[in-house]
Amino acid sequence: MTRMMHNSALHIIWLVLQLCIGYNLVFPLILYIFFLLRKLFTHTDKKSLPINTEADYGIIVTAYEQTHMLHAVVLSLLKLNYTNYIIYIVADKCDITNLQFEDNRVVVLRPEQTLASNTRSHFYAINRFVRAHERLTIIDSDNLADKEYLNQLNKEFDKGFIAVQGRRDAKNLDTTYACLDAARDIYYHFYDGKMLFEAGSSATLAGSGMAFTTQLYKDSLESLDITGAGFDKVLQYHIVNSGKRIAFAGDAIVYDEKTTHADQLVKQRARWINTWFKYFKFGFNLIGKGIVRFNWNELLFGIILLRPPLFIFLILSILFLFINLFIAPIAAAIWAAGIGLFICGFLLALAKGHTNEKIYRSLKNIPKFMFWQVMSLMKVRNANKHSVATRRRDG
Repeated sequence: MTRMMHNSALHIIWLVLQLCIGYNLVFPLILYIFFLLRKLFTHTDKKSLPINTEADYGIIVTAYEQTHMLHAVVLSLLKLNYTNYIIYIVADKCDITNLQFEDNRVVVLRPEQTLASNTRSHFYAINRFVRAHERLTIIDSDNLADKEYLNQLNKEFDKGFIAVQGRRDAKNLDTTYACLDAARDIYYHFYDGKMLFEAGSSATLAGSGMAFTTQLYKDSLESLDITGAGFDKVLQYHIVNSGKRIAFAGDAIVYDEKTTHADQLVKQRARWINTWFKYFKFGFNLIGKGIVRFNWNELLFGIILLRPPLFIFLILSILFLFINLFIAPIAAAIWAAGIGLFICGFLLALAKGHTNEKIYRSLKNIPKFMFWQVMSLMKVRNANKHSVATRRRDG
């Protein structure tokens, strides 16, 4: 009797474990169905309020140790089809000898002591704003901004949202790794950005190309001292937990430097994996509150936060498929169907994203890309000791 109960318990644990991983394969398409149904039966598009003046933006560009890409990002920001903004460059632990700009819309800040933190850099700039900017947007030192970036952000702000995530497109597709990194971004922007938002929840934050009212940013993070990667994970949690939604502005584009080499990929992904393990617990809290409050935004966003990194649940799915081939052929068939649906969902995201042909050609190298991400697991413990700046290299 005891042995039967033990076997039954193990069987339940095995089923629950498979369900916890397997739902991630089909959830993107379920999200897409939610989007289609919502679009069919409800009218969710808020009308923009008539705005007569440009909102005032503080554009914060953070750099750590490296400044070689800053002139390019500043040049792109100075070409914005917009007038009411100031650019703040926070050059943390940088040599600013060559950071000279004649335009009075550019303010170069060099902290006296090393900050080594995104949020510390952000608040270093906020506390030195030359005027009380209504909104702020965060740009990485390797980004370039589309000319209509701020105007596209304003479309969502003018609907009443106070947090907006733009779209990060690839700036470079010169290597296989860069193309696969771009494919990953297209997938996440489609499902975690557009679909999640259109389904009635919030877009996830991507670390840059995002904007907030200055007051919201201060209310969310001013009392916290966040070090290492993942400030965007903490920020998005506090925004959704406070009952607000994060809008997605798919036409507010910043061009992001993609990872070009394996060593960069390993260091970058190690930090991202470390961040997931550190902050995925937020998902449980949001799901619980979403159920208690009958809040769709919190419930759906909490489910997203619990999802492991893409390559982890894909590898586990293949492993479970292989195991079930020997112990439960019907379950193996279900796993095969789930993986097939995930592939369909992935290709759907690429098709909807008007993906460059180079990215499609790179997909055959996904196994190699996943191998290097598995290698990044070995560096998770010390991930935050590695610099994450994306360096353009030859070869």
